[in-house]
Amino acid sequence: MPVAKEVFDKKLGKPNQLSRQRPEVDVKASELQDTRVPGATISEAGVRNNISVAIQYLASWLGGNGAAAIYNLMEDAATAEISRAQLWQWVQNKARLEDGRTIDRSLYEQLRDDEVGKLSGIAHVEAARKMVDDLVLGEFVDFLTLPAYSQLE
Repeated sequence: MPVAKEVFDKKLGKPNQLSRQRPEVDVKASELQDTRVPGATISEAGVRNNISVAIQYLASWLGGNGAAAIYNLMEDAATAEISRAQLWQWVQNKARLEDGRTIDRSLYEQLRDDEVGKLSGIAHVEAARKMVDDLVLGEFVDFLTLPAYSQLE
């Protein structure tokens, strides 16, 4: 950090930009908490992808790998974290798919079962499924691998 701080301090000429305020910007807490994107939709394929990626990554992680080849991409914890956090957000807020169905526990479990069925033969899938269920359906956890450490071999 000292190396990066030195470079930033040299460029800025000071240790921070607190003097550079934006008084014309008035943001309310409700705006910061609103995750909707105008005109955007949530597809069933997107939900399925998030479920599959989260489960496959955690299964790989439980097997001792910090990265996993999923759908011809090398994925890491950040991708799985985005997937599970998005799923949690959709389930908790009962978001709607583009076809009008509500993303609730029941729909999540139905799609999850379908996706798990496609992953037969992959080690640690059942443990990963349970973890993803807990992460999506329970209280929000700071990072998806935190509750998984007790599961490592």
